[in-house]
Amino acid sequence: MTTQSYARTAGLLYLIIAVFGAFAIGYVPSVIIVAGDAATTANNLLSNKTLFNMGIFGDIVILLVEVILTAMLYVMFKPVSLTLSLIAAWSRLAMVLVMAINLMLYIMPVVLLGGADYLSAFETPQLQAAALVFFDAHALGIYVWQLFFTVHLVALGVLIIKSDLLPRILGWLIIVGSFGYFFQAMAKLLHIQNDAITAIYIGLLVIVTVGELSIAFWLLIKGIKSSAERGMS
Repeated sequence: MTTQSYARTAGLLYLIIAVFGAFAIGYVPSVIIVAGDAATTANNLLSNKTLFNMGIFGDIVILLVEVILTAMLYVMFKPVSLTLSLIAAWSRLAMVLVMAINLMLYIMPVVLLGGADYLSAFETPQLQAAALVFFDAHALGIYVWQLFFTVHLVALGVLIIKSDLLPRILGWLIIVGSFGYFFQAMAKLLHIQNDAITAIYIGLLVIVTVGELSIAFWLLIKGIKSSAERGMS
């Protein structure tokens, strides 16, 4: 692959993750899950199984594409700093591992509400409550993988700033914005409810989203400078 085709492939993978993530992580749960209402959530799941399965498919695509993109980013930035590239790669792979385990939790409500004979020992409200517990566990799992993603983004941002492969402003955007993932994760995992903290991490998440999408479109449209060719053997 040439330098430009390599970069454009990475940009395309970024956009695939963004599109499938918006659908599987953003849209589908909003249709299915009603916080604190196990019965409604169960009914929504059973009446929207096709949509839910599409969301599971989207999650699977994200997992597979993440692995490929992680390897491509490592190769792309390895000439800049081997240590930082390893930190960026391993933290993103750790994120993918948590996402994979989290996907198993996400599938469990379908098992619980699927009507298997061995589940007849439990009452329907019990199964519905257990299904909602798994959905809640999955939601918390998202905040766990965000911690690893924060480390990845900081390392990647520094690599961008140190290199001449992409505009340095994109590196600063994802470094600053990455703390939105961190603050949101800490607030949710520690059950901190504070309007000021919420406003801060929402603002930072907007910044990091702009940064990540800008990187994706820059790679897809502009590519990277040919000086990166030395790192792609």
